[in-house]
Amino acid sequence: MTHHSDDPAPQRVLVAHQPAYLPWQGYFARLLDVDRLVLLDHVQFAERGRQHRTWIHGPRGGRHLLSVPVRRSGRFGQSIREVEIADPRWAQRHWRTLEQAYHRAPYFEDLRDELRRVYQHPWTTLHEVNDALIRLLLEVLGLPVQIQHSSMISPVGRKTAMLIDLARRTGASVLRVGTSAPRYLDATLLAQAGISVDILSYTHHPYPQGSGPFLPGLTALDLVLHQGPAARNVLAAGVALRRWEPAHSRDQP
Repeated sequence: MTHHSDDPAPQRVLVAHQPAYLPWQGYFARLLDVDRLVLLDHVQFAERGRQHRTWIHGPRGGRHLLSVPVRRSGRFGQSIREVEIADPRWAQRHWRTLEQAYHRAPYFEDLRDELRRVYQHPWTTLHEVNDALIRLLLEVLGLPVQIQHSSMISPVGRKTAMLIDLARRTGASVLRVGTSAPRYLDATLLAQAGISVDILSYTHHPYPQGSGPFLPGLTALDLVLHQGPAARNVLAAGVALRRWEPAHSRDQP
């Protein structure tokens, strides 16, 4: 994923993702060599998903789910940016659980004060707390990524058309997506717009998590608290990147 001096000028890559609560490690694996992340905060909120839930290594072992309580508006199509937090006591509960789970992790003390400040802030909306935690994890991982919000860009269209418009507005010619994206992307629209697609797959590279077997699928916070400065290299070890070639394009002469 690095560029050499004799390579052609690198193309600007668009990584656009819904803001997530303490995102999993693969979320950040897409960002190792890009300079911006567009948070899709204008799209519809989905309950019981990563937008307000994450998995940590539980205080008693195994996976433990943390979920931010949100207020249901009763209105169809509520955007992520509009979602309000339902119970202000959530932060104290989550902080207590994180302390119990990770107080013995090698790098917990290094991050304790910054992390605690996030959980002591009186957040009222979900997107604000997600934004703060994503920025903190980017900093700890050593990723100088600029965050932009789709609600401020106001892209037009839906699904593939929306991503194409985001690429146009941000000057990107490559869209980087996860392995599930080809199921919903419109290859014809992308080809007409001159947008290439890179598919990034992430396989967990095991690291010591304390007691018990390695647990994949946890928040990236687990990685940085156990690996510290080595966390970025652990992410890089799990990355595989390939250019998407839809079946119909391969069949053309």
